[in-house]
Amino acid sequence: MYQKVVVVGNLGKDPEMRYTPNGHAVCNFNIATNRTYKTSEGVKVEEVTWFRITTWQKLAELCNQYLKKGRKVLVEGRLNSDENGNPRVWTRDDGTPAANFELTAAEVRFLSPAGDNGNSAEEGPVEENVEVPAEDIPF
Repeated sequence: MYQKVVVVGNLGKDPEMRYTPNGHAVCNFNIATNRTYKTSEGVKVEEVTWFRITTWQKLAELCNQYLKKGRKVLVEGRLNSDENGNPRVWTRDDGTPAANFELTAAEVRFLSPAGDNGNSAEEGPVEENVEVPAEDIPF
């Protein structure tokens, strides 16, 4: 069995970098994808879907170094789900339920040029195929 998810969107805030107890670099960031369509009544609807992205090792360090809020990226990776195969469900600080889609990135392409937020000019892919032992994952 195999799965591959490709998402293109803009970073909602700067990446967050940390290290596991064993010294493995982990970088997380969120990207928003946009979809606009019209209903049968002609009403324009704008839909935003957020994805939480996790990168590891050298790819994590590169993402932390080069990505900033607003930058456009393409992420290829695998979808992480809960034990039942569903999106991860959690409770917000205000007590309301929420769910999110989480990806572990195998490849990240920086689509915004350095110093520019949101304009599309494709740069080369950054790939990292590293298997991290489950005991090193800090969450």
